[in-house]
Amino acid sequence: MFFANADTMTEIDVGLRPDMPFFKASTAGKFPRITYQHIYECDKFSIGIFCLPPNGVIPLHNHPEMTVFSKLLFGTMHIKSYDWVKDGSTGTPLLADPLDGQSGCVRLAKVKVDSEFTAPCNTSILYPADGGNMHCFTARTSCAVLDVLGPPYCDPEGRHCQYYLESPLAKYTVNNVVIAEEENDGYAWLEERERPEDVTVVGALYTGPKIIEK
Repeated sequence: MFFANADTMTEIDVGLRPDMPFFKASTAGKFPRITYQHIYECDKFSIGIFCLPPNGVIPLHNHPEMTVFSKLLFGTMHIKSYDWVKDGSTGTPLLADPLDGQSGCVRLAKVKVDSEFTAPCNTSILYPADGGNMHCFTARTSCAVLDVLGPPYCDPEGRHCQYYLESPLAKYTVNNVVIAEEENDGYAWLEERERPEDVTVVGALYTGPKIIEK
């Protein structure tokens, strides 16, 4: 099994069916549980599948110094992604001015994608500094996403998964930056947060075709 033709892949290629228990709608009042099937990992990349029932959400998070290929195998999903807005002279992300004496890491980001996708569709690619490095997935129907991350997350090497809260542009200010009023919807402030407690991701055994190392 290999991923050279990822654009043509479907759930059948990885041993999934939409009628599996992973994809059933959750009980009313409960947050949908997301299932993750780990396929393969080495020092250079990791491969896995996220299985989401209707209304399942993978919150806004980043991929530091990583390139990610995401392939929607079936279903409909809304994807919203951001890239950092950087200072033109220093190349560093723009930080918000402190508000009412508060401090914290709040940075300006520009929307890269804010759309619904329905399989079959092309593989999306995000890069360390472009392509929507911070993204959020919301399942409109039951769906599955194949993710290839290179290199994989690794806390000791500084590749920690960080989650974010979104705030409207008007909430904070930053010196020497002027954004036209009609562009406000294309920007937001992202503030680091702890992993959301209401998000549950459980592991499940991958039962599809095996990876053969050469």
